[in-house]
Parts: sequence; structure tokens; C-alpha cells
Amino acid sequence: MLSMSHRWFALRRALFGFLCTAALQAAAFVPWAMAAEADLTNEGCLTCHAVDDFKGPDGRALHVDNEKFGTSVHGSLECTSCHDDIKEIPHPAKLKVLGLDTCATCHDDAVGAYRKSIHGKARSDGASEAATCTDCHGSIHAVLAPSEESSPTNWKHLAATCARCHGDQELAEKFNIPVVRPVDAYLKSAHARAVAAGTHGATCADCHGSHLILPSNDPQSTIWKANVPQTCGQCHKEILEKFSASVHGEALARGNNGAPACIDCHGEHRILGAGEPASPVFAANLPGDTCGRCHADERIVEKYGMPGGRVSAFQDTFHGLALRAGKLSVANCASCHGVHDIRPSSDPRSSVSAVNLPNTCGKCHPGAGKSFRLGPVHGGADQSVGKLATGWIRFLYLWLIGVTIGGMFVHNALDWQRKARHPEHEPPEAPLDTPPRMIRVMRWQHGMVMISFPILVYTGFALTYPQAWWAAPLLHWENGIGLRGLVHRIAAVVMIVGVGWHIVHLIVSAPARACMLRMLPRPRDVSVVIGTLAYYFGLRSSRPLSGTFNYAEKAEYWAFLWGSALMSFTGFLLWFDNLTLRYLPSWTSDVATALHFYEAILATLAILVWHFYWVIFDPEVYPMDWTWWTGHPPASRVHERRDENDSDQAASQKTL
Repeated sequence: MLSMSHRWFALRRALFGFLCTAALQAAAFVPWAMAAEADLTNEGCLTCHAVDDFKGPDGRALHVDNEKFGTSVHGSLECTSCHDDIKEIPHPAKLKVLGLDTCATCHDDAVGAYRKSIHGKARSDGASEAATCTDCHGSIHAVLAPSEESSPTNWKHLAATCARCHGDQELAEKFNIPVVRPVDAYLKSAHARAVAAGTHGATCADCHGSHLILPSNDPQSTIWKANVPQTCGQCHKEILEKFSASVHGEALARGNNGAPACIDCHGEHRILGAGEPASPVFAANLPGDTCGRCHADERIVEKYGMPGGRVSAFQDTFHGLALRAGKLSVANCASCHGVHDIRPSSDPRSSVSAVNLPNTCGKCHPGAGKSFRLGPVHGGADQSVGKLATGWIRFLYLWLIGVTIGGMFVHNALDWQRKARHPEHEPPEAPLDTPPRMIRVMRWQHGMVMISFPILVYTGFALTYPQAWWAAPLLHWENGIGLRGLVHRIAAVVMIVGVGWHIVHLIVSAPARACMLRMLPRPRDVSVVIGTLAYYFGLRSSRPLSGTFNYAEKAEYWAFLWGSALMSFTGFLLWFDNLTLRYLPSWTSDVATALHFYEAILATLAILVWHFYWVIFDPEVYPMDWTWWTGHPPASRVHERRDENDSDQAASQKTL
């Protein structure tokens, strides 16, 4: 048994615990007791709910920031306007959950629109993640008007508000949302940059709506393709008027959803300015990436009866090639057809109609089409003069290049294998009185061609194939000074001066003319060719004597003069395009371009396969025939070309 002192100690401890518990319960009851004395007003509610860290019996935070509530759009309302099941204070612990019906008490139009929206339907189908009022507007006790800068629905913050869901890739995958992370794309757009700069650029709500947000496949949606022009036209009214009257706008209004709307050209969320290189409507991107998406698609062209081949034809023109290389000053699709007011060429109002085309081209080429009517654009009809001519030029040159270069290669291969397998004895030294094969003035002329020709080849093909890796070094200065064209034309002038100097020299110098007369083809050359082939095949032991110039040199010389004349003539037509278009039919430029291009290919291959072999890779002169530097031919060439008909050779050469 416990002693009396122990029993008294236990009693005192129990009494102390009871008093402490009673005190704590009394302290917790104070707010409720105070509220019980208050009226059923906001002040009465805030007696408890304004207390920091105030929580309900279930531990849920029930604190209301009095200051935020007072400045919110609901600050003038009584708490019971929304919590209408509260009849007394203190109220029951469990109240009804506020929802759409509660908001509809005041905002029946917004709630009605929301219920029809993609968010409202998803919510009613059980998708708890679908946005509801508080997800966008914030806590019901701190809702601010969209005009308030700190409001989550203010235009400055709307992208961030929508991004809370539409920036979540997991949600996009879960609900099969077709556009993943659209806000990220929007934030890179011209609209978002305007918002960031403080200008009210287009926001999510401007295009998608606020409460009645519908999917893009709903005809009532603001982003339904046929409705897109009107949506964009809210800000771009003048552009909408032009587009509505265009061939695209009229087709779209007729229900042709294959016709492009604003988003087909400009993009959807990542809309950039026309001057930005990444924009689909940047000048260099129009032919291939934007206009070409439809006009180069054979299925679309066939479906709507549009003429085909327009984009590829443009890409091969001077304008197309220069544009692909980044030269933005040349004409692109929009330069001729317009931007938003595009009309068919049969429409008299069209910038590419027959009556307006001279003025359109004249913006860059003054006087174009004044003397001659401009021909069909993009190559025109199948029977147009330009297309027929360029087609034949291509056909003939491809055969000529194949046969000529192929023949050269076979000929040189036979020569090399004969000399490699049956090398001749070292010829005796050339006589001391051997005249120079190339006098100084001719070596200067040859030097000008020797320097300018490879530059012409490199810059010329860089103009034609600007996207090739080897053309990249020239493209760095393309927009500034047009380096490719500048260097190409300087090299062309150097070559023309060199060839012209040579011709003048022949005119004023009788000995030079006498020497060059030996370059004329003679019947004897045929027998030399036959004898040389017989030598290659081992049917004779030595090569026939060729004379001062052999058939290989004669063919190359006359081909060079012919090619130089043709390249100069066509080059000037393309260089001075304004004069060409003013006084000649438009197909002249197409023909000149084709001739210039294919002749360049033939000349380049001929130099590589034919000329380089005879002056570098021929076993008898390897590693170099230094005649172009010293003027004197190697001994092997001297003895090869002496014969009884060349007794006057030395005399004629010495007088030069």
C-alpha cells in the first residue's frame, strides 16, 4: 500500500494536468467564442480566418489574407455570397465545396462558355487536371481583374499562367495534346517579345479565347482554319482586308481548307518577324520552305489544277540561286506575286498579270518589258521559246560533254599506257637555235588566262551551287558586297583583256599571224590522228610527226577561243540584265544562263582532263611542261614536231 505522502503527490500531479489541459482548451476556444459574439459579416468571418496559420479540424489551412481579399474583385462581396450555406457563426465544420455553380451565380456567361470549352468538357469527363476557374484566376479570395498588372490573367502574365499546364510534357502525353510545349515556342515569337517589351502583343487569350476555348478541329473555334484570318485580323485589320481579296483568302472562304491561312505561312506559336532568318516568311525561306510546301507538292498541284514546276524553275534561275546563297536583295516569290494580296495572273489587278508584269519587274529592272513583251514566268508553257531553247541546249550539251570528255579521257589513257609500257629513249637535247615556242607577250597573255580561269570556275560554280561546303568561304560577305559576283566579274574582265590582247597582237603582227595560221586544221591532221592511234595500239613503232602544232593543241586552241567568245557574250547578257530585259525578249536570259552554265562545265572538264594531262601528267613532261614560264618546249616536244614541212618554222618564230 502506498503511503499517505505518495497518494498526496499523485493527486497533486493529476490536478495540475487537468488544469493545464483546461487552460489550453480555453485558449483554443477564444476565436470561436469571439466569433460567436460577432455578426454574420466579413468582419465576423475574418475574426478567425484572418488569424495566421488558422486551420480547420482536418488540418486544412483556412487562412484568408485580409489585405489581398480587400483589394480583390470579390472584396466588396460578403463571404456568404459564395458560402451561402453558412447561417451562423460558428458554422459547421463541413461546408459545401465551392464550384462552377458558385461562380455562375455572378458569372453565368463565363461559366456557360467554360462548360462548352475543351477544359470544361474534360473536367466533366473526370479529368481533374483540366483547368478550372481558380487554376487561371488564382485563389477565390485574391482574384484580381485582368487589367491589374499582378493578375495571372493579365496579358503580361498570361503565357506563364497557361504554361503551368501546357508546359507540362507529362500532361500533354497523358491527354494526347497534339501540340507539345506551345508556350516555349510562343516565348520565342515576335508577339511574346512585344509583351516583354511592354507592348500588348498577341497573347494566348487573343487567339484561343478566354473561357470558350475550343479545339482546332471545332468549326466554332477561333483557331479553326477558316476562322484564323478573322482571329489574326483583330490586330492586323489592313492585312485581313488584303488577304480576304486574295486567291488564297477567297479559296478559304469557299470552304477550301487546302488553301493557306495565316498560320500556314507564319507558323502558329513561334511567329517571327519577316526579317528574322528563322522565320518561314524570311526572304530566303519563301521558295522552298513556305510557298514551296504547296506549289512544289505534286499532289496539291494536281488536286487544284495549279501549274507545276514553278518552284524548281525559280530555284534554278539567277534569283533563286542568289537567294539560296543568302543574297536577300534579289527577287523572291513575294517580290513578284505580292505578300497577302496574291492574285492569279489572269486577274488584271494581279502584279504578275500581263499588263502589270513590266511594272513589277521594272521595280528592280527599269525598262524591263518595254520594248519586248515579257514572256511567260517560270519557264512558261511547254511550247514557249525559252523552255524549248533551254531544253535543247541542255540535251545537246549533255551529249557533247559526255562524248567529248569521254573521248579525251580514253585518248589520254591510251597515250599514258603506251608511254608507260614502252618508254622511248631520252631524246637528244634540243638544238641551241631552237626558237621559243611562246614569246614573252604570249606568255603574258597566257598568264592572264591561267590566273583568271580557275577563279572564274570557283566563283561561277559557287554562284550556281551556293549551298555546297566549298562555296561557304565566299558567302560570308554575300549580303555586304556580293563577293562571289564581284570576284567573278573581275576575273572575267582579266580573261577578256588577255584574249583581246592576243587577238589584237595577231592583227598588228604579221609574223604572229603567220605562226597562228599553223593552228588552222589541215587534211594532214587526219592522217596524224590515225597514225597516233596506230601507235597507241602498237601497230607502229613511233608517233607520226605533227608539225608545229599537233591536232590536240589545235582542237584546244579553237575550242578555247570559241568558248571564250560564247562565255563573254552570255556573261555580259547576264551581267547587264537591265539592258537585256529592256531590249531583248525575256527568254534571252534563260537561254544565256543555260549556255553559260553548260559551256562552263565543258570548259572546266576539258582543262582538267585534256590540258592538265598534256602539261602535267604526260610522262614525257611530268611534273611540268615549263613552256608557259620559259617559252621553250621540252626536247621531246621539239623532236616530235620537226618534219620536212617545217623548215621555215625557225625563221617565222625568230621574227616574233
